[in-house]
Amino acid sequence: MSVVACLIGIGCAPDDTSRAVHILTHEGDVNGVLERYIERGVTHAEDTNARAVVIRIDTKGGSIDSMKRIVGDIESAQVPMITWVGPPGAEAISAGTFIVMAGNIAAMAPNTTIGAASPISGTGADIEGVLGKKIENDTVAFARGVAELRGRNSDWAEKAVRNAISASASDAVAQNVVDLQAVDINRLLENIDERTVTLLDGTEIPLDGVFGAVQVENPMNFYERILSIVSSPTVFSLLFLAGLAGIAIEFLSPGNIFPGVAGLIALIASFLGIGTLLPGEAAIAFIVLGIILLILEFTLGGGGIFATGGVTALVLGQTIALGQASTELSFQRVMVATGIVFGTIALFVAVILFLLARKYWAPTAETGTREL
Repeated sequence: MSVVACLIGIGCAPDDTSRAVHILTHEGDVNGVLERYIERGVTHAEDTNARAVVIRIDTKGGSIDSMKRIVGDIESAQVPMITWVGPPGAEAISAGTFIVMAGNIAAMAPNTTIGAASPISGTGADIEGVLGKKIENDTVAFARGVAELRGRNSDWAEKAVRNAISASASDAVAQNVVDLQAVDINRLLENIDERTVTLLDGTEIPLDGVFGAVQVENPMNFYERILSIVSSPTVFSLLFLAGLAGIAIEFLSPGNIFPGVAGLIALIASFLGIGTLLPGEAAIAFIVLGIILLILEFTLGGGGIFATGGVTALVLGQTIALGQASTELSFQRVMVATGIVFGTIALFVAVILFLLARKYWAPTAETGTREL
């Protein structure tokens, strides 16, 4: 029952209240996890006829490619998108600058910063030569396009890329980088309550009633939080090193089995975190590995280590596949997850019973049965 309760808690979808203000929260890097999260949040807001979506942002930046896709989701949304750098002390640096400026309405809390959007390499170093110039010019063009679409200061956006300039909340308002300051979301909604925004298709939507409307918090779900942890540079680096170490130990000292099995699982998880494997590809890799390990347990025997590793890999693969299959986890999918867990447990028990039967009860030429 605890497993079922856990899965129900994991799978609960956000509130479906109509005409609510949906609040998405991002703290951390701009990456594929954030991309998926924003897409899910915008889709849910559109499906439930939300009044608006507020994205609360605190980031030092991240992937340019993910940022561009997030900006595209914000700009093409069929619901008013409000970006807010907050709470006080937060920042929208580098890639976060473009996400903030993409909102129909952009705001900042006092004592927050925006800017410093010059492209850098994954190690934090400058990108030199022709490649660096190409990336800089492409980013400048993109920055100006984002600013011009929303009627904001495109010259400042270009300088944020070329010269890495930043602005405080008051400076950003004065220079038409963002629209207003607001100390919290309630004050933000109060200040924009009678404004009208224009969607990408030209539809004008009044924001009357956003202040005082029901607010629906839509945080990252369980799958997204786990994926976010695995995507952390520290975590995927440790997984990668552990994977290499496990495989090396198995090669240097064959027959231990456990280091090799654990190393393979850790290595696939690290490839998922790095981005070498997409979630769907990682799910397939885990499932294939799980099947191979179970076959090895039945054919070669491994004292249960192959079986344990196989079941672990299958659970990971099925969990990733379930989480990747849809941006929302409904009650039906929770039931599917429950079935997967109990089915995997049953498979594990069956493997253990098979091993016990082969060891203790299988007939032999000498005694007819093996002794207990």
